[in-house]
Amino acid sequence: MGSVALRQRAWGIARAEIGQSPALLKKSILLAGVAALGVLAAPAQAQQATPQPAGAQPATAGQRDEQAQNEAAKDQSTTTLDRILVVSRTGETSIESLASTSQVDQEQIDRRMASTPEQLLFGIPGVATQSDANRAATSVNIRGLQDFGRVAVIVDGARQNFQRTGHGTQSLLWIDPELVQQVDVIRGPVANTYGSGAIGGVVFFETKDASEFLRPGETWGTSVTGRYDTNGQGWTTSATGAYKFNDVADILGNIVWRDFDNYKDGDGNEVAGSGFDVLSGMLKSTIRPTENSELKLGWVGANDSWTEGGNTYDMDVKQNTFTARYNVTDEDKSWLDLHVNLAYNQADLDQTYRTAVSRFSSVTGRRITLPAGSQTTYDLDTYGIDLWNTSRFDTGAVSHELTYGGDWLTDNVDTTSPEGGSDLFTPSGDRRVSGAYVQEKLTWEWLEVIGALRYDSYKLDNTTGDVSGDRLSPRITVGVSPIEQMGLDGLQLYSTYAEGYRSPTLSETLVSGLHPNGVVFPFLPNPNLRPETAKTWEFGVNYSRDGIFAADDSLRLKAAYYNNDVDDYIAGTTISAFIPGDNCVFRPGPGVIPVCYQYQNYANAEIRGFEFEGVYDAGWGFAGLSVSVIDGHTLSYTGVTEDLATIPSSQVTGQLGFRFLEDKLTIGGEVQYNGAPEGNANAEDYTLVNAFATYQATENFKVDFRADNIFDVNYTNPLNASTTTVIYEPGVTLKLAATMRFGG
Repeated sequence: MGSVALRQRAWGIARAEIGQSPALLKKSILLAGVAALGVLAAPAQAQQATPQPAGAQPATAGQRDEQAQNEAAKDQSTTTLDRILVVSRTGETSIESLASTSQVDQEQIDRRMASTPEQLLFGIPGVATQSDANRAATSVNIRGLQDFGRVAVIVDGARQNFQRTGHGTQSLLWIDPELVQQVDVIRGPVANTYGSGAIGGVVFFETKDASEFLRPGETWGTSVTGRYDTNGQGWTTSATGAYKFNDVADILGNIVWRDFDNYKDGDGNEVAGSGFDVLSGMLKSTIRPTENSELKLGWVGANDSWTEGGNTYDMDVKQNTFTARYNVTDEDKSWLDLHVNLAYNQADLDQTYRTAVSRFSSVTGRRITLPAGSQTTYDLDTYGIDLWNTSRFDTGAVSHELTYGGDWLTDNVDTTSPEGGSDLFTPSGDRRVSGAYVQEKLTWEWLEVIGALRYDSYKLDNTTGDVSGDRLSPRITVGVSPIEQMGLDGLQLYSTYAEGYRSPTLSETLVSGLHPNGVVFPFLPNPNLRPETAKTWEFGVNYSRDGIFAADDSLRLKAAYYNNDVDDYIAGTTISAFIPGDNCVFRPGPGVIPVCYQYQNYANAEIRGFEFEGVYDAGWGFAGLSVSVIDGHTLSYTGVTEDLATIPSSQVTGQLGFRFLEDKLTIGGEVQYNGAPEGNANAEDYTLVNAFATYQATENFKVDFRADNIFDVNYTNPLNASTTTVIYEPGVTLKLAATMRFGG
């Protein structure tokens, strides 16, 4: 089967997902709002449509309804590895992709009953998260790399670049799982077509979409979900509504309220500062100007509040993301599959002191008292443009997919300190990164070859000066599938060499001032930081087979070994004032210690690992297994080796589920073993056991249940080693939700 035919088949399978019931949460305060949504039919929540396959003309709304009715009854054993990746720029499914990719679909999102992005990404090979006591904010780690843009976190095409220097989680993401319809993950620097700096990979959150929320034949629909979590006495309410004006335009909106108290760890101890309340929402409208073009306009917002520092100060964040995504293609002109994405993201974080606090001045080092009500503020405005086109053509027996495009991104950072001026640890300034790339994919029978070249440039601007740089980064991938024997057809082997480029950030380059709490020591700026260059080898296997034990079952497997060398890796380093030539000057005084802290380049960081993902699905149920084994260290220019602090636990996650009562009832469980990384004093091996159940009582009423950490294990996340105190994760948590849906 040719590559175009494969994409067309995958597109048909993906459209079969239309009509799944989405929402999950509820609290009495929003019930009136749901009724209003249903009456006004201008409701709540959106996601981008799945990309069109090569050469396929977008279907009208009526055609999509007919497709959904036909396809939904056809193939229930389709796995997540068979669905088209939103993050793919050539319309591939995960099992077709010659890269380490994964997907979390709507069914899995519902089953996980996630309250945070951390729970949403549970069990994905190679992916870990860091969330300290503030669970609503998450930093994503891929293959041991995180923070400062090493992982591109994208919501509906908008980069999420908020960062705050300090102990614990630094690069923060706010996205409520109730707003999300699909999550795609690409691991490794092969993701460099998605913008500069993504040497770890990409996580793409696609919000809900009216065409997926509405059932075939419906012009409007609403749902409301209420949920209670026992640990932290957490209440969640979610209300969703969608309306289809005609075949040309539709709209969806969603509003979510979460109110959680502090949770208890596995030993029954309350974890201070872990409570939060979040109000989130979204709107998305899809407009189809012609039969072969589509425009998506979206807004996603969050208002989050919590406490930090042992209730020393209140934290309040407001985030708004606006996106416009346009796609046009022409069935008769395979050279045209143009995408133009515009995005603006605003995140404003206020840290307000609840009481007067005595500390050292970050400017003078002298003892000062900050009065109650003093504030440190962090404001980030991110503007982005991303455009690309894919041209498809044949030369003899060889099929070509030529993708070319460019992107531009700027971060405007504005911070203030209660002592006046900019916050010295997260300095104000502007960061601009841009790039252009070309990628060619050649397909001939059992052979696929992908070659790509990307150009990156960056510039940092601050009152102290500016820094800039640029580089070319190549990629080459070769995939073969020559084996057609029984039992081995569907087997594909591939090998990749790829490079990625990450520029230093404003904080890494320009951080300064004196440490204000406990002890005093200076932070030193480093305008001579060199960009990081990731060089990765990856060897992978894809395997796909249907009808193994029964006519309607399917097996999908992906596995990969990778070796990533990050030259000039940037990390914070403690410098002794007694070593000549390190520019660390010791000035004795109250609380002063003879060290300095500075971001410096290491010769490289060496990270290697193995990943496996397998999914089996049949009429009676499903099973899954994911494995992530990882190890890494840094190497100084003098040959000194140190454990890399951002290496997460190695994991093995198994899942088993059964379907009963004509698929109305699904029950199952998960087991995850976590092996502590070397050199992490706070980490230990531990095993989590979870259970889940879903009962679709009627077409419009569903009940969900989940039990997390059933055996009340007391454990810590090794990525939280940078926090000032050890933070234990939640103990046993029971979750119960009910969803009611209306439509017509």
